[in-house]
Amino acid sequence: MHGIDSRCHIPPLHHTGQLPADCSTLPRATNPRGDILDISVILPAKNEAAGLRRVLPSLRALLPEAEIIVVDDGSTDDTAAVARSLGATALSSPYSMGNGAAIKRGARHARGGILVFMDADGQHDPACIPRLLERLAQGYDMVVGARDWAGQAGVHRGAANAFYNWLASRMTGFEVKDLTSGFRVVRASKFREFLHLLPNGFSYPTTSTMAFFRSAYAVTYEPIPVAKRIGKSHIRPLRDGVRFLLIIFKIATLYSPLKLFAPVAGTFFAAGLAYYVYTFLTAHRFTNMSMLLLSAAVIVFLIGLISEQITSLTYRRDS
Repeated sequence: MHGIDSRCHIPPLHHTGQLPADCSTLPRATNPRGDILDISVILPAKNEAAGLRRVLPSLRALLPEAEIIVVDDGSTDDTAAVARSLGATALSSPYSMGNGAAIKRGARHARGGILVFMDADGQHDPACIPRLLERLAQGYDMVVGARDWAGQAGVHRGAANAFYNWLASRMTGFEVKDLTSGFRVVRASKFREFLHLLPNGFSYPTTSTMAFFRSAYAVTYEPIPVAKRIGKSHIRPLRDGVRFLLIIFKIATLYSPLKLFAPVAGTFFAAGLAYYVYTFLTAHRFTNMSMLLLSAAVIVFLIGLISEQITSLTYRRDS
């Protein structure tokens, strides 16, 4: 891995697919023990024929011996045909199952010991892959390409992602620089441990990242630039607003549910106690509302304890 130029840049939209010579000599990656690990690149794609025409030639030039898998998620254009014509393996679904489902299908089919996940819409530059692989070779189990604010799809998405990063950092105790980035490299054997946790829809990056943190697998972030996507985004602000809200709770419950439930229980307890003190001083009574709030505190706390035990069982690995 040494001697590889770590620079990467986003090619213009008329990019021809030709990469600089110093970025096209990495067919394989080596782990710290010196084992040769084949690479599988997985691209979930839904109506991304135009993006694949840009991305796949660059990928093949950079990783001539890598397995490239395009998971066609029920596309209505010629996504699968374009993928095959450019030398990739196309896994087609008769209908759309979601981004996470495409990731799971690709991971099950892949033969490589290292999995590279990236978007098929042209936002991710294949020339950045060597940088991520170099970090992986330093002993990490997952390396995530981290976008800066300029790489976010709009102010509202940037603000939401910044909040997710902050919340995940507080939950895990690690600095999470980009919780929702879909450009990452992982060790295949470890990633497959969590396939059953991944949702079929969006937010597979969130789920996989928190699962790696929860299982004490080493995760790090590498800054990457992001280009403007080719085609239309599949994100719908109104439809996905509730989904993004649920991600917030999912972040907590995936890592340590008690960290979410305990503060909520504490809030109910404090409110019940304060209301009891108020009613005792003013009316010398213990009211039903005080009992309701205190009971809610106990119930929420007990639910948190049960959830914590369920989470521990979910991540338990038999030796």
